[in-house]
Amino acid sequence: MHFGTKAAITFPLALLILLALLTFWINRSVQPPVPKLDGSSRHDPDYIMSNFVTTQTDINGDLRYKLAAVEMRHFPDDDATELQRPRYTQFAVGKPYTEVQGLRGFVSTDGEEVKLLDNVKVTRQAFAGKGEMTVETDYLNIRPNDELVTTDRPVVIRQAPKTVIYATGMIYEKKQHTVTLLHKVRAHYEKPVMAKSAAASEQAGDANKQKAADKHLNTGRKALKQEKSNTNNVRIRRHYE
Repeated sequence: MHFGTKAAITFPLALLILLALLTFWINRSVQPPVPKLDGSSRHDPDYIMSNFVTTQTDINGDLRYKLAAVEMRHFPDDDATELQRPRYTQFAVGKPYTEVQGLRGFVSTDGEEVKLLDNVKVTRQAFAGKGEMTVETDYLNIRPNDELVTTDRPVVIRQAPKTVIYATGMIYEKKQHTVTLLHKVRAHYEKPVMAKSAAASEQAGDANKQKAADKHLNTGRKALKQEKSNTNNVRIRRHYE
């Protein structure tokens, strides 16, 4: 009888203790981690660089690309690198350079990706009879080593003199020399004036100028002859174009 009474009291106490431990464990599990006092959990930069510039060359020593920014910040908590007003310039031997600029940028921890955001503009210089080309968007993902540029945002492509293309999403693969526009593609194209027509117009303009000059010259000669017949000491100065 004494043993049964003791067991009847002990079992509820053990159950209460188990419930208390379980409640404590659950409470600890759902609580956010306590921030460390050494500052490692804060998103603060460990170093800042102004007028940041980095370059990469190929195996022959030729410049492949240059990444510059007004300011670069590195954050140790997530190893992130942020750029203010970044400028990415890509070079190719015997071809014009292409420059990409934006208001903000990020570099991946392994350095394989460069992301540019806000008012992003790509400019390819004119060359070999081809006019300047620009691409405007809000976001670009650049993989320099893969020579790949992508975006899922709307883009506006302008090709001099008067070609404009609108699309959503773009993939540029430099190795394949291809640009793929993904969705909602619209284009406005105006055929440029042929060089032959332009030359003909220029020749016609020169002929008209020559006729006008000859007319002025004849008028001057007549005036000079008339004035010579009336006076002996008169000089006449005329300007001919």
